[in-house]
Amino acid sequence: MTTDASARAIKPELLRTYTEDFNKDRANLIAADAAVSAGVLKAATDYRGVRALPRDFSIELKQGSITNQERSGRCWMFASLNTLRYELMHRWNLEDFEFSETYLFFWDAMEKSNTYLENVLRTLDEPTDSRLFEAINWGPSDDGGWWQMFAALVNKYGLVPKSAYPESENSRNSDDFKQYLNSKLREFAAELRRRSAAGAGEDELRTLKDEYMGTVYRICAVSLGEPPEKFDFFARTKDDAEDDKKCDGKDESCKREDKSDAKACKCDKNKDKTGKDERPQIREIGITPLEFYKKYVPVDVNDFATLANAPLKSRPFNRRYRIRFSANVVEAGDMEFVNVPLDVFKKAALDQLTAGHPIWFACDCTQFALRKDGFFDQSVVRVDQLFGTEFTGDKAHGLEYGDSPSNHAMTFTGVNLGEDGKPNRWKVENSWGKDAGKDGYYVMSDAWFDRYVTELIIRKEYLDDATRALLTAEPVEIDPWQPLTRRCR
Repeated sequence: MTTDASARAIKPELLRTYTEDFNKDRANLIAADAAVSAGVLKAATDYRGVRALPRDFSIELKQGSITNQERSGRCWMFASLNTLRYELMHRWNLEDFEFSETYLFFWDAMEKSNTYLENVLRTLDEPTDSRLFEAINWGPSDDGGWWQMFAALVNKYGLVPKSAYPESENSRNSDDFKQYLNSKLREFAAELRRRSAAGAGEDELRTLKDEYMGTVYRICAVSLGEPPEKFDFFARTKDDAEDDKKCDGKDESCKREDKSDAKACKCDKNKDKTGKDERPQIREIGITPLEFYKKYVPVDVNDFATLANAPLKSRPFNRRYRIRFSANVVEAGDMEFVNVPLDVFKKAALDQLTAGHPIWFACDCTQFALRKDGFFDQSVVRVDQLFGTEFTGDKAHGLEYGDSPSNHAMTFTGVNLGEDGKPNRWKVENSWGKDAGKDGYYVMSDAWFDRYVTELIIRKEYLDDATRALLTAEPVEIDPWQPLTRRCR
């Protein structure tokens, strides 16, 4: 390559050619008017693509109210809790339910802080500008995460309903809280490294770390409030049997021709109704978070596996991978996944949805997406037409070059099957509130699924035998800066 500065610069004569070519094409002028006035996404929206993605689905799950992570990076936590609340609601016949996201957010901040300081102690000999230490030091206690981080927290701390530990200003908008927590953690890291260089032994450093964790607890408790050790739980179940009761005409009181008196028919569901809520109740006094999880959540968070679809030469299919330095709960171990071909990946998703269970998934939510209107589809967001250039990168390119990493987790709650029995669109429950998408829900084309969905959390019972066997295979370790290591936010 030449080092001549004039050869590397943008040449004035080329700029004149560029502007002449731009202004000669009427389509460029129209596109510029639209994009400058309305923004790229609105200008690129194709109404034909929108019409090709109706919001009805042949398989659809009944979920609770839409949740909202607001200005925080807790999508992975919301998506995880949304999968569990579905199972809880239908097991206990509840109209609606929401877990406390703040409860796990508190403990995640504590555990990530502890793991960060432990990782600092593991890498005392690493230069601060080494790639490994930079990866460790990037976000000591940032918001992002994966399903396995969620499972580690639930195993250790259990779950509580939102009423027992509601949202706070710093859980809804976490930037300030995490900024100063991370700053303090980096100060602690510097002091641990300084003490080590001065000759301090492991016992002295770990004692110092334990003192530091007291400060971490204080920052978390001031920002979020202390989490409950025990709480009371109250809920009313749906009275489906009463609501669905219909008069079959068999009772003698229902055979009179004159039924003007509503109380005359014993089958009438309004008979002897008062203003009192007679629905069955669930009441718990002084239950612990772990007791609540084990009693009321009808699934075990350890009965799920992480499947990835990453068609990379460096990540051969049908192998188990482990990401170094990726744990949040240090004793729970690092994050793992099994990389499988697309057909295996998609079949597992279809089998689980068909059986009536939602699915946690991760994707790049920014690509060819109308985040306000609720569409994920390249045929809807026609930036190729707007800019006059094709976007030809495939899934491997997007992962290898960091163009479409997993950055957001959501929940599949439906799928539409065509006449051939194959999926053509997917229903997505998001955690951006009911004003995003259509009442909080999104529709995703099957082509977008193939291109941008990279991770699924699947119940082990819906894995084929070959994939299930991979869960116990010897893992291949990968570094924390490689593809598929970015946390969802």
